[in-house]
Amino acid sequence: MGIKRIGRHLIEHRWRTRRLFSRAVLERIEQAIKAGELTHTGQVRFVVEGALDGAPLLRDQPARERALDVFSHYRIWDTAHNNGVLIYLLLADHDVEIIADRGIDAKVGAEGWAAICRAMQEDFRHGAFERGIIKGVEAVSQALAVHFPAQGPHRNELPDKPVVI
Repeated sequence: MGIKRIGRHLIEHRWRTRRLFSRAVLERIEQAIKAGELTHTGQVRFVVEGALDGAPLLRDQPARERALDVFSHYRIWDTAHNNGVLIYLLLADHDVEIIADRGIDAKVGAEGWAAICRAMQEDFRHGAFERGIIKGVEAVSQALAVHFPAQGPHRNELPDKPVVI
């Protein structure tokens, strides 16, 4: 466990997360998710976590492993067509992860998700977190629309509202 990482997580204040992801920003992200879900039958969730604390931090849990825990906790895998997608941002590590259920993951693949993450991280490097997340939501929605296009009205299986941990 690196002392630098522990320090980043201990000094990452919740106020910074709330400042970067204000109510207005979260509403715009939610609207992007809603708009995207009109084009496909998949389910997209966005979760931002300011910093790890407690057991995840002491275990030096990597962002990808934490994203898998979040994916499970919010039951994103529990969709009719196995096409739920989590966009997870661990702010203290400046790390974004995309976890996708097996139905869509088999079609897009690790490199496809990694390309979306790289594009998002480019915006993050310039401090444009909202723009990066919305571009990521749009890119995920485009992938879902190709493989799981909307065919008439469909049920929204998961909430569209972003989650701040």
